[in-house]
Amino acid sequence: MKKRLIVLVGPTAVGKTKEAIALAKSFDTEIISADSRQFFRELKIGVASPTEDELAQRKHHFIGHISIENEYSVGQYEKDALKKINFLFESFDNLVLTGGSGLYVDGVLNGIDSLPEVNQEIRKELNEIFINQGLLPLQMELKEKDPEYFVRVDQQNQIRLIRALEIIRQTSKPYSSFLTQTKANRDFEIIKFALFRERGELIERIHNRVDMMIQQGLEKEAQGLLPFKHLTALNTVGYKELFRYFSNEISLEKAIEDIKTNTRRYAKRQMTWFRKDKDIVWVDAKNKIDWKCLVEKTK
Repeated sequence: MKKRLIVLVGPTAVGKTKEAIALAKSFDTEIISADSRQFFRELKIGVASPTEDELAQRKHHFIGHISIENEYSVGQYEKDALKKINFLFESFDNLVLTGGSGLYVDGVLNGIDSLPEVNQEIRKELNEIFINQGLLPLQMELKEKDPEYFVRVDQQNQIRLIRALEIIRQTSKPYSSFLTQTKANRDFEIIKFALFRERGELIERIHNRVDMMIQQGLEKEAQGLLPFKHLTALNTVGYKELFRYFSNEISLEKAIEDIKTNTRRYAKRQMTWFRKDKDIVWVDAKNKIDWKCLVEKTK
């Protein structure tokens, strides 16, 4: 019998952590995280990492396993995750892969195109452009040098823009020329689910979660990370807004409001990404879910 990877995705605040644990319990197995910000051990409150109690209920992998000071690409994650998955399949027939970072999920399921190494000075220069001038110059440069990729990329995601531009500057070739979109072969079965909630309910959950993060000490956590604000890992909703507050650019109330706004926008982009995948089975998170039955019906 083929081993089976059960994938659970969805927008932020929809309830993935709780349902991933329920899913893993149903099959007496373990969880592989594909949340690109929960990889970093210094980020806890602001990225809604699973609590100690949640981590104790089912073993999780790739939670807090690297430092924000380490570069960690989607390509490296693909290699590490597949190595871990193949190792765990020696003990389990089923595994759960969960997270809201669509690119990282795709890396595990379909593979990532091999890209050339980039000079760190190019990356530094592009990051400085973003810090000092914002998204617009990055968008304009990408539109001019690779219009094909420009219409496909999330134009509000500076990480994707910078990644494309650093390859373009390094090679003098369009970034799109390196994207083969050839799916890698995986020797395990894949079943994909996505959680959803009615829009108003999801927005309310996002707002409540941000308020809870503030109560739990997000401001103090972000303050401790201020010396590292230039790092890619800290260019993250929940931290970048508070960094602006610490710099006296905005009030604390405005920072909290911006966190809620940017989290809603991020959730919308996540939904757009996952809706493109026609193999995903959508599950209403407000209902009680019998995962054992649902997985067996979906086979």
